[in-house]
Amino acid sequence: MRKIAPLRRHDARAGLLFVAPMLLLFLMFRFGPVLGAGFLSLTDYRLSGEWEFIGAENYSRLIDDDLFWESLGVTTLYTAVYVPLTVGLALGTAMLLHRTIWLRGFFRGVFFLPYVTSIVLAAVVWKWIYEVEDGLLNSALGALSLGSVDFLGSDSLVLPSIAATSAWKGFGYSMLILLAGLQSIPKAVTEAATIDGAGGWQRFRHITLPMLRPVLFFVLVIEAIQAFQVFDQMYVMTAGGPVRSSYSLVYFLYDTGFKYFDFGYASALGLVLFVVVLVFSLIQRWLIGRDD
Repeated sequence: MRKIAPLRRHDARAGLLFVAPMLLLFLMFRFGPVLGAGFLSLTDYRLSGEWEFIGAENYSRLIDDDLFWESLGVTTLYTAVYVPLTVGLALGTAMLLHRTIWLRGFFRGVFFLPYVTSIVLAAVVWKWIYEVEDGLLNSALGALSLGSVDFLGSDSLVLPSIAATSAWKGFGYSMLILLAGLQSIPKAVTEAATIDGAGGWQRFRHITLPMLRPVLFFVLVIEAIQAFQVFDQMYVMTAGGPVRSSYSLVYFLYDTGFKYFDFGYASALGLVLFVVVLVFSLIQRWLIGRDD
């Protein structure tokens, strides 16, 4: 056994030498941009290439920037609408597919299809659906003798309308993950609960949800990250309007970096967004996944 140990150490060193090039590339492309953004956030870097080290001035500027707080509020409100809507739709669809045997694979593919559709294409189609004059939704409301609704032009309806579009586009991915989690629950547990007289709601509350909690936590985290990074839908459907009612934090970051070329301030915005998402994920971990 003493002779084998040096051989094992030699094999370990050889393995590290083989994976070292790819590991270095991974670290460089994974953490290099993050470190670069962190350095840029401490400078007044411009498109001309001129820069000056200004320390934490960009971050103190954020605190006094009303547009930052406004865009952060829009993003938080959008997340509060989008995440429950998407997760609820994904969970409900997954439970229906879990109980369905006939054409389960077909319906699974149909529900997953919007996820692989271009987000720009989906936003263009849904923008037409929401049109006041000749949109599909308002045409249906007119056929029912109901008045037309300006879904994208109303301050109170624009975020729920965009969230509905995003939920239609993205719920298929979470549905498949939740469906896999439902299929991993032992049938013996639910059958025993049924024999003991537990109803459908009791089985869902006391068996399905607790056993699905790790999967549900993962779905909530990835959907929350998607929500905080929303940009494409708002750029295509509303251009941030009306009156910045759909002006998200990433939209603000985009304008700062690629419209005004203030890359130092945009980098500070990106790092603040990272911290916001991290804190939100930790809160979800504490509320939902703390026992796992």
